Amino acid sequence: MITVRAPATSANLGSGFDTFGAALARPADVVTVEKAETTSIEVTGVGAQYIPEDPEKNTVGAVVEALEAPAAIHIDKGVRPASGLGSSAASAAAAAVGLNELYDRGYSREELVPIAAKGEAVVSGVAHADNVAPAIVGGFTVTTPNGTHGVETGVPLVACLPDVAVSTRDARRVVPETASMEDVVETVGNAATLTIGMCRSDPELVGEGMDDPVVTPERARLITGYDDVREAAFEAGADGVTVSGAGPTVLAVCTESDRRHVAAAMVDAFANAGIESRAYQTRIGRGATVL
Repeated sequence: MITVRAPATSANLGSGFDTFGAALARPADVVTVEKAETTSIEVTGVGAQYIPEDPEKNTVGAVVEALEAPAAIHIDKGVRPASGLGSSAASAAAAAVGLNELYDRGYSREELVPIAAKGEAVVSGVAHADNVAPAIVGGFTVTTPNGTHGVETGVPLVACLPDVAVSTRDARRVVPETASMEDVVETVGNAATLTIGMCRSDPELVGEGMDDPVVTPERARLITGYDDVREAAFEAGADGVTVSGAGPTVLAVCTESDRRHVAAAMVDAFANAGIESRAYQTRIGRGATVL
């Protein structure tokens, strides 16, 4: 029997659509795997009632099939489904790391990324890896068809999760199919700035590089109160604000000293819009850990 903790993650980070990802120090899923003749899944924790336990409909089931590693699996959810914090990716990543060790498959962390991504296709219809990559590898990650590259960094974050849901499928429907050359150039420049900021653990540069004129404005419209929450975060000292993944979580990067003020301001702004929320005062952290 093996137990693995896999973190919540934030994908895109504004300018890195379907490419950038970051592991958060908290919250996290905890998954236990034990060898069995046939696969069974039990889910407890946050939002467990919304997660199917049928292996064919659960992200973990796809990972089991890919690794040919049947198991009795218990998922203790710490990452709420439909939160924009990589809930399905956390479970898939933990299962991939746990089953790889349990069955001694010998895959490296980087090699497990596309395997865990197959589980994402169960939820969103697309085997994208921008959440599972940081959930497995940790830190800040850049994932392309050629593989995943990551860097450890210590950038402080606030992830403010409102009590509303935005499905990944709905958030993908609003993504524009085209973009102007001006917007493309701006996005590339911002993405490069963010990457340098991550390598330097510089919140100001990371925040500057979060701006995205193409995808984020469309997804922000799905989140009630987003503009006010964004403005409140900046007024409290945030260096950058964007939608985390598909949303509805709003992600802010800031200095350690401003983090508590930013968190409080974001919660208050959602409350003014009539929405309850929870702010995780966190930072970019480690990937999946065998407990």
